[in-house]
Amino acid sequence: MFSRMLMVYGVTITTFHKYFSPLLTFSAIFLLRIVVFLGMMLDYLFFPSLRNKKIKKPIIVVGNPRSGTTFLQRFLVDNGFGSGMPIWKMIYPSLVIQKFIKPLLPLLEKVSPARFHAAAAHKTSLTAIETDDPSFLFHYFDGFFLYGFFLAWAKEDLKSMFDPAVRDTSERDFNWLEQIWKRNLISEKTDCVVGKVFSLSTRIPQFLKKFPDAKILYLVRDPLETVPSGLSLVTGVLESRFGFWKLPKDKRDRFIERLYNAFLDLNLGFHKDYKSGKIPKDNLMLVPYSRIMKDFDTLMAEILTFLGNSPSDELLKTIKEISDKQKKYVSGHKYDLAKFGLDEMRIKKDYAEIYEEFFA
Repeated sequence: MFSRMLMVYGVTITTFHKYFSPLLTFSAIFLLRIVVFLGMMLDYLFFPSLRNKKIKKPIIVVGNPRSGTTFLQRFLVDNGFGSGMPIWKMIYPSLVIQKFIKPLLPLLEKVSPARFHAAAAHKTSLTAIETDDPSFLFHYFDGFFLYGFFLAWAKEDLKSMFDPAVRDTSERDFNWLEQIWKRNLISEKTDCVVGKVFSLSTRIPQFLKKFPDAKILYLVRDPLETVPSGLSLVTGVLESRFGFWKLPKDKRDRFIERLYNAFLDLNLGFHKDYKSGKIPKDNLMLVPYSRIMKDFDTLMAEILTFLGNSPSDELLKTIKEISDKQKKYVSGHKYDLAKFGLDEMRIKKDYAEIYEEFFA
């Protein structure tokens, strides 16, 4: 953890010319980890049911950023399929600590990193249900978020640090997810996890060893849409925080190229495991983004069958209403590939396996 902080500190100095604020952040992370550790120990005293709590049949939404994962996860949570993790509970996963933190959320919102997130992508806040990936950043100062926002700026490409074929942190990470998910189930008084872990794309087989009864919903969307949208999402956050587009062009180009390749690796990593049969068919359902938009009611009927759920009349009515709304939706987002130094030919070439498998 300390070595990764040194790396990030070097990046923030050479790239963003920030000297003091990272030290405050690192100190806060160390203090947070100590407080969370003590709080999670106390959880066993004040919440004895935690000892026997099990994660059963978790529903996990996976896919590249901007592929519809947030929409699907929030729909499932909002309609009673289970509970997802809001950002503030990833930062403060201890049930004891949450009792003290919850009244302070309006104040904490003003200094939350979520305030740098572009609302055009989707609205977020400390209380919003989000991807579980930041939990690895908050607790271990590690994971894809660390690379995607910071270490991709380094002079040396450090992507191998986050490649499970080189450095596999799956056991550590999935044990941590189990700990925070169990607490969230108790807090929300539910029995099923509805998670979203986009970095799972390259390690679904490892995840299924830990949670063999998990149901994986893998979102599939045209890379010509997800690539520029995903790059825009990340650079939008960096623009709000550091003035991304005012940085030297060579540094921007290097960062974009590395982030592009990281997104590509997520897609190709999943495809490799999918084609090799390492992911049991009973655990996986492919969810095309196009069907979310144009065929949501029929798609949800198939998802319900996959999950083994019987819909209520109220749920069927909600699905029909959303389906009608989705069919009329016209996205106002327009992304310029050239802005990121990309073109359609390159994306189709790099993602040829994905196009052949899912879009032929």
